[in-house]
Amino acid sequence: MKAMILAAGLGTRMRPLTDHTPKPLLQAGGKPLVVWHIEKLARAGFRDIIINLAWLGWKIPEALGDGSRWNVKLHYSDEQQEGALETAGGIVKALPLLGDEPFLVVNGDVWCDYTCPQHPLAGNDLAHLVLVNNPEHNRNGDFALQQGRVFAEGEPRYTFSGIGYYHPALFAGLAYGKRPLAPLLREAMQQGRVSGELFAGDWRDIGTPERLAELDQQLSAR
Repeated sequence: MKAMILAAGLGTRMRPLTDHTPKPLLQAGGKPLVVWHIEKLARAGFRDIIINLAWLGWKIPEALGDGSRWNVKLHYSDEQQEGALETAGGIVKALPLLGDEPFLVVNGDVWCDYTCPQHPLAGNDLAHLVLVNNPEHNRNGDFALQQGRVFAEGEPRYTFSGIGYYHPALFAGLAYGKRPLAPLLREAMQQGRVSGELFAGDWRDIGTPERLAELDQQLSAR
């Protein structure tokens, strides 16, 4: 199974830290956020990892290289000309690198101790989402989870962690360009083709300088 790290965001909430550094290269606990993901994926047995690039994107392959130091092969999907294509748009552009089998996608601006197993999709499912308990900044959650199935409406509601497993068929026929992921997921949910799980471990949305500083302090103290 291949994996993709979403690293093309503009990092506007992280300014001024991202004025000269792409958000994935911001450090916590002595290493860039993206490296925490690469190390975790390598431990889980992923050997091909795609990283998409936009804002100051050229700095990311310059810092990470080909991935050999982590015993993985890094591939880069370059969105610098277009600007960030949003989640689904970035995945569509990267599909030639991701191939024809289900793949894992991880948001580059989260940190968690989810182990990222190579999760097979069951039956005719198009996606499997990892959900977490609602943080303060998203108290109403995103989706409902009931008996291992995910729905757009209902209770109880949880927050999408930014970690999901997808079948390429979810993106079949989509035109190239900027496109969010949520509408595609909601359509698949209406078809009953999205499974999910609740992860109760440590998960953080590292979307602001304050949250990054808090994570850095806690990781550095370990």
